[in-house]
Amino acid sequence: MIEEAKSGRASCRTCKKAIAKGDLRFGEEAPNAFGDAPSMRWHHLLCAAEKLPAELKAALDEYHGDVPNRAELDKAMADSIAKGRAKPGGFPYADKAPTGRAKCMQCEEPIAKDSFRVAVEREIDTGSMVTRGAGYMHPKCVIQNLENAGGSKDELIDGVRKNSRLSPADLDAVLAQIQ
Repeated sequence: MIEEAKSGRASCRTCKKAIAKGDLRFGEEAPNAFGDAPSMRWHHLLCAAEKLPAELKAALDEYHGDVPNRAELDKAMADSIAKGRAKPGGFPYADKAPTGRAKCMQCEEPIAKDSFRVAVEREIDTGSMVTRGAGYMHPKCVIQNLENAGGSKDELIDGVRKNSRLSPADLDAVLAQIQ
């Protein structure tokens, strides 16, 4: 959602700076560890354009008020998507590995830095509790993992198309490896 900041107390979750009273801000719902009702994560519009472009675009389409720097926001959203800087929209998604530390869930080989990887949601047992988080695979290992887990290839490919923030050429390259 987009709204005017009611006070100057909220900080942007992206840049950590205060959002001034009266400035337009983008809010996303997030789980609340202290209750059942979700809490809001607030962002400056320009910060959201760079990190959450798809979500901001949807909120801007629903917002009926005047957005002073709309052209700048549209350009920032397009640049973020084109350069692959945006956060993914959900699971599963494809991206480029920022480091070489992750291991493939299927073959257990390292995923090289700057190579494509596919992220799926998995349960992680921390010893005291079970939480959910990302698990990564080489694109070529995804089908074998689906066969072991009993998933659908079409659903996975649709999810990767919908949630990935890669350029169209990079997304096509990942999908070609999955096939």
